[in-house]
Parts: sequence; structure tokens; C-alpha cells
Amino acid sequence: MNARERFIETLTFGTPDKVPFSPGWPRESTRANWRTQGLPEGRNWFEVLCEEIGVEREPTKDRVSHGVDFRMIPQFEEKTLEHRDGHYVVQDWKGNICEISDQFDPRYLRQAIDFVTRKWIKLPVENRDDWEDMKRRYDPEAPGRFPEDFEERCRRLRERDYPCTVHFSGPFWQIREWVGFERLCMMFIEEPDFLAEMVEFWTEFVSRTLAPILEAGVADSVYISEDMAFKERPMVSPVMAREFLKPAYDRWGGQVRQAGVPVYDMDSDGKIEELIPVWMEAGINVCDPVEVAAGNDIVRYRQEFGRQMAYRGGVDKRAMAKGGEVIEAELERVAPVVQDGGYIPSCDHGVPANVSWPDFVHYSRLLAGLTGWL
Repeated sequence: MNARERFIETLTFGTPDKVPFSPGWPRESTRANWRTQGLPEGRNWFEVLCEEIGVEREPTKDRVSHGVDFRMIPQFEEKTLEHRDGHYVVQDWKGNICEISDQFDPRYLRQAIDFVTRKWIKLPVENRDDWEDMKRRYDPEAPGRFPEDFEERCRRLRERDYPCTVHFSGPFWQIREWVGFERLCMMFIEEPDFLAEMVEFWTEFVSRTLAPILEAGVADSVYISEDMAFKERPMVSPVMAREFLKPAYDRWGGQVRQAGVPVYDMDSDGKIEELIPVWMEAGINVCDPVEVAAGNDIVRYRQEFGRQMAYRGGVDKRAMAKGGEVIEAELERVAPVVQDGGYIPSCDHGVPANVSWPDFVHYSRLLAGLTGWL
């Protein structure tokens, strides 16, 4: 069974030969610490990890992505506006002006290179004129939206032996990027018509951009980034999620099912229990990362929601940092869900810097045994 088949079989409650081995992904600061704790300089951490624990990496065909860009075109210029008191004031590619520590730079706001705290000073959409300017940046047919070699990429992808995912932001995530978190939350109450307009615009843009990829038959998973929960509760009520956000999930879900894509995946940090039923109603059948510190319990969720929902993540990063018997007990906790199917166990977010390399190796060896690799 190849990596693509194993991914699909696992998340659709099939019969995989083993569960995908996915211990989690370290950020830059984590890898820097690991290099002082035994990870050889200049070596890929995952290659070294597999060598140390005895997992044989399976060969796959040369990977290629569909290359379609769901981000704004054109983007804002990334630039540093001011340097003061150990902080930079920067403009990021999304048009936000924010303050970050000077141990970072605007590049860190483009990708999840590390855990970066920031203070927002100005958001890109503060009035109707800003909104009109923002909308022009999301033309599905803008030059650069699809790569020039899209057809060739699709030809190669039809022969893939690894899973291909189409990833974009959900309406809650995307509108937060435009107007900021506080205003977005208030829009549900004070500006519902404007919010609905933004959701409808984003739904249409994603739908039109997604369609050619689905028509090409090269997607195994459609993955929505939609962080919309705090430590103990969602950021919006399930009632609000159904009214304002679910129409987007419904429309994209219809396209996903019509195209025969087996995995429709929702990514949200925080306590997601009250949102899972909303997602299931829209046809979403996988969610992650199921953060334990937020109060999520993947074992209870399996009992509560059955096999209507599969999961990725769910292993407590705090237990990984403690190592030893603590991480052993954590993997014993989630083992029944692994055995029941529909679950790829992994760190429940990016692997933080307080997880040492020796403890990560120990955890990964246990994980490889649990998932059938050792």
C-alpha cells in the first residue's frame, strides 16, 4: 500500500496496512534546540529521526503540487516601517501593520516558521473603500493564480502515489485577516449584512478557484484553515456558525463530494466540541489538530460522534515535553482510537521548543510502534 492509499484508507475508516507515521512538525526554534541536543547539523530532522528509530522511509514519485494560489494577487509589500525598543513595526504581505519582536522579521508573518506574538496596529479593511480595494485582489482569473504549467502538473499528479491536498482559508479565518479578530466577532451582531457580504464573496472566490482543480481529478483532500475556538469555547456560537459560515462549507462540500474527493478536512485550534456537529452537517469528515490543552478529548469524541468524524493530531504536546512515562501514558490514552480507525495520531499543534530531541525520539519510537511501523 502506498502513502496515498494509506492516507485515504485511514481517514475513511478503511483497512490500511498501517497508519501514516506523522509525529508532528517542529518550528525553527525547536529545530535550533534539537541541534544542541543531538540532531546533526545540516541533516533533515525527519530523515535522522527515521534512522534513529528504525523506520524505513518509503520511496515515492517526485512530488508536485497543483500550484494554485488562493492568496491575494497582488500582495502588499512586506516592509519594516520602524525599529524601536527591541521591536519592529512592519507591514506584512496581507496589508496588516503590526509590531513584532526584532528577533523576527516580516518573513515570519508569511509562513508558520515559528511561534511569533504580534500586536496589530492597523488592519487592511477598515471601511468600504478598503473593502473594494481588497476585493480586486481576489480575482480567480488573475495572472499567477494558476501556474503556467497547471495542465502538466495535473498530468503528473494523476500518477501520484502520495496524497494531494488543496488548502485554503475558511470564511472566519479569511475575514479575520481583513478586519481583525475583535471587529469580526462584533460583526456577527452589529454588522451582519456586511459580514454576510464578505462570506458570500469569499465563498464564490474559493468555489471558482477550486473548481478547475477538482475537475482535473487530482485532489485527495480539501483542507480548510479556520481557527475559530478559544481554550474552552468556540469564538462564535454554533448558532452563528450555522447561519453565517456553514453556507460556505456547504457549497464547497457539494463540490468536494461531486468530485469524489474522499477527505474534507477542517483545521481549528481551541475547544472544537460544539463546532463538530456543525462541520459534520456540512459534510466535513476530518478535523484537526484536536488540542488537548484546550479541553478536547479525542477518546470521548469518538464515543460521542462515532465514525462520522475522523481526526488528525490529538497527542498532547505537553506530555511530549515531559517525556518518559507521561508520553507513554498519553499514547496509551489515544491507542483505542487508533485501533478503531479514522485517526492519524500526531502532535496536537506545531512541536514547541520545550520538547527535547531525546524526548521527541522516544515519543516517535512509541508512535511508530502504535501505528504499525515497528
